[in-house]
Amino acid sequence: MDTPVRIQTPLLEYGVMQLKVGDRVLLSGPVFTARDAAHKRLIELIRQGKELPFDLRGSVIYYVGPAPPKPGMALGSAGPTSSYRMDPYTPALLDRGLKGMIGKGQRGPEVVQSIQTNKAVYFAATGGAGALLSMAIKASQTIAYDDLGPEAIRRLTVVDLPVIVVNDCHGNDLYTQGRRQFEITA
Repeated sequence: MDTPVRIQTPLLEYGVMQLKVGDRVLLSGPVFTARDAAHKRLIELIRQGKELPFDLRGSVIYYVGPAPPKPGMALGSAGPTSSYRMDPYTPALLDRGLKGMIGKGQRGPEVVQSIQTNKAVYFAATGGAGALLSMAIKASQTIAYDDLGPEAIRRLTVVDLPVIVVNDCHGNDLYTQGRRQFEITA
């Protein structure tokens, strides 16, 4: 089995361009959390021409609403949520410099095209493994929308967060390619 690629955030375009679907990645550095409600607020700030709570350029957003931390942990269980719910907001964030997203499930065609256009990457984290994934989170700080509780925007510090490239900046989609391997041709 291939050795995982180690990547540091914020992501640089050159590094993103080297990634291919199916690559196993160990991600380290700052990662921001945001789910549906936070995305809606970010888009509203963009529409109003206001400053966002963090710099999107090179950033990675993890679609997660983590559980409260247990003693000695930065966060509790932190498994990915279904990414399609962020699809309506994603192209606008990618256009402003977002370089990576972490979630689970397939993205819509408009998002896949925007990932390619903006030379970004979509990673999948293993659903159902939130307790294991939280072990890679070394620090957590709420930076915006505290009223959203678990869905507030947090700045996480991660070390070797295990993810897989699902959509690369070359237009490839691991879910589509995976299905093709098992299709029966007549």
